[in-house]
Amino acid sequence: MTEPVHIPILTAELLELLELRPGDSCIDATVNGGGHTAAMLERTAPDGRVLGIDRDPGVLARAHERHADAIACGRLTLAHGNFRDLGEIAAAHGFAAVRAALFDVGVSSYHFDASGRGFRFAENEPLDMRFDADDDSLETAADLLQSRSLDELTAIFRDLGEERFARRVAYGVVRAREQAPVADSRQLVDIVTRSLPGNVRWRFARSAARVFQGLRIAVNDELTAIEEALPQAFALLADGGRLAVMSFHSLEDRIAKRYFVAQRQAGTARILTKRPLQAGDAEIAANPRAASAKLRVGERLAASTA
Repeated sequence: MTEPVHIPILTAELLELLELRPGDSCIDATVNGGGHTAAMLERTAPDGRVLGIDRDPGVLARAHERHADAIACGRLTLAHGNFRDLGEIAAAHGFAAVRAALFDVGVSSYHFDASGRGFRFAENEPLDMRFDADDDSLETAADLLQSRSLDELTAIFRDLGEERFARRVAYGVVRAREQAPVADSRQLVDIVTRSLPGNVRWRFARSAARVFQGLRIAVNDELTAIEEALPQAFALLADGGRLAVMSFHSLEDRIAKRYFVAQRQAGTARILTKRPLQAGDAEIAANPRAASAKLRVGERLAASTA
């Protein structure tokens, strides 16, 4: 099987807004497939530095292969970790007063297409969903399905997955696990399908996608991580430095929007995207996963300006 390619989204728009220059230092807090990292390296050449962070050792291993030359010459530093610890990671690798920091908080194509951890439901896979499969401190998706109460599962599917029939699906999980643990993606899709009202059952894939989203967010505590990371990233910016957040569903985008608005109201930032930028028709045609992407960018104001 060929390796899936994670296609970076809105790269041209991102580079235009970040205004990177040769010699700049910047942070890619979510390496994913390394496409945005590569763009940052190119724009800051010949002597700019990039810090790339990712939770998944498998993703980082691929990035090490792709960017071996940049690592060897000291222009790229790759770090394994959760971006909720961004300040600590950046300090450990000598990054401060950076020109730009980027969060692409979507799931990479590697996770969907090759990780085998249950991020998708097109194939039958174990319900793991941890970005870092070596992190034993995290419960897997199967663990959550087995241990959480009816009300807790309903909240996961409703609040994190934005699923209309969350209660019905949660009840289906509770009933199913009385017979056997819900341990793989096919079992969960079957439960979702059976739980839906008959007149909407033909649209089971939409509900399944939302349920899987909710589980993934809960497993990795994604929303809290974003909330904790954005202030750390903003603090690492030099005056005039820019913070970019690329999100893929309303929960992530809402966090970014509120953070930028709060900084503007405090007089510490200027919002460069009055409305989030989205991919055009040509990019979506080439990469359908770009359809849900939203990009917001803010600029840190100098203390004298604030």
